Amino acid sequence: MDLIKTIEEQNKRQGAQGFRVGDTVKVHFKIVEGKTERIQVYEGIVLCFKNSGIGLTFTVRKNSYGVGVERVFPYHSPHIVKVDVVHAGKVRRAKLYYLRDKIGKATKVKERIGGKIAQEIAARNARAEANAAAVEQEIKAAEKAANSK
Repeated sequence: MDLIKTIEEQNKRQGAQGFRVGDTVKVHFKIVEGKTERIQVYEGIVLCFKNSGIGLTFTVRKNSYGVGVERVFPYHSPHIVKVDVVHAGKVRRAKLYYLRDKIGKATKVKERIGGKIAQEIAARNARAEANAAAVEQEIKAAEKAANSK
């Protein structure tokens, strides 16, 4: 049993960002197409967190041309470069599935405001930037090693 826990701890992302349900986030996701890599930004509201441990996932919902689109991201995925918090949401539920039935302005979530909240978001985003820079350096080092062979 301890072996499973140690493997899970090794595969968890060290610099995972802290965000909550109801927050509007920008997820920078690395997409590999053949030999090329690009980063796609997906911006939306966090509906829920599911599972626990290494299998933790979060669902992000956005409106694209009037159609609601949801995407599930693994929290500890190495393909997630960073997660920026755009707005901190003020909600009283753990799952925001009721937003699926709402249309237009009814889908808005109140924003948590205040000096402490702004500082907290700025600190989270600064940590995300530092982690993204570290990931980019690892990718460049891996490419350099692959090219030298």
